[in-house]
Amino acid sequence: MVQIIAACAVPILLLVVGIWLINKYVPAFFEIRGTLSPGAAAGLQMAGPVLLITLWQAICLTGWIGPKILPHPLAVIQALPELHFKDALVRNLMYSCSLNGAGYIEAVAVCLPLGIVIGLFPLFNEMFTKPVNSIRAIPLTACTGLFMEWFGIDNLMKIQFLSFGIIVYLLPVVVQRTREAPAVYQQTAFTLGATKWQMLRTVFWPYVRSTIILDIAVLVAISWTYIIIAEMMNNTGGIGAMLYGSARAGRIDKTFALLFIIVGVVYIQDKIFVGIDKLLNPQKYA
Repeated sequence: MVQIIAACAVPILLLVVGIWLINKYVPAFFEIRGTLSPGAAAGLQMAGPVLLITLWQAICLTGWIGPKILPHPLAVIQALPELHFKDALVRNLMYSCSLNGAGYIEAVAVCLPLGIVIGLFPLFNEMFTKPVNSIRAIPLTACTGLFMEWFGIDNLMKIQFLSFGIIVYLLPVVVQRTREAPAVYQQTAFTLGATKWQMLRTVFWPYVRSTIILDIAVLVAISWTYIIIAEMMNNTGGIGAMLYGSARAGRIDKTFALLFIIVGVVYIQDKIFVGIDKLLNPQKYA
């Protein structure tokens, strides 16, 4: 027990001393909402993951946590060839991405027009804002039976389930973004004699489009949290089913590898959405 306390105290002490030294000699790192040079920012972005992996490896080497609970980083890397050659990783990943992609498209296609209408017109706003905000409390995992009853057990059901998981969070955000459009834009358009349709097309839609894309990037990632549930209903493959099977088999190394792959996919997905935002709204990045 004394050895464990001592082993924990040493890195904590080093961390405290390191933070004190950085604050003393590089105070820009601790400025409230401060900015760093591109080089410093890039270096810190690389240093963060390296530090976390180093701490992970150090914990494994101490033996405090067994490999059945926390595998060694090298074991996670070594699990990748088995996942690729034995478990058809690429095929299963593409299957999961196709399900999620279809769910994204459907959710966005539903939420954008519906959310703008609810946010713009008092009739729909007063009637539906509270129900829209309340649907976020629905426990989606308890709705699997309903989706199977409504849509069967094939891919259509899985897409609808993943899409609904996004809609319950995205729709209230679209309504909120529509309501947040500055009134001065609407007043200016009205003064110039714009019709309701022209105000929708030239005022509200550009504003919502410029603010909602990054919200979509954050919220569509929610569907990856439901991928296991969707794919285990009539298991026809997918990375969620692989995760479930690896955990059931006690292959924690493969489970961690699959989790990191999902994180990597979501990271790439976020970059794609940022690229779309830059393409559609270049004024934000001028």
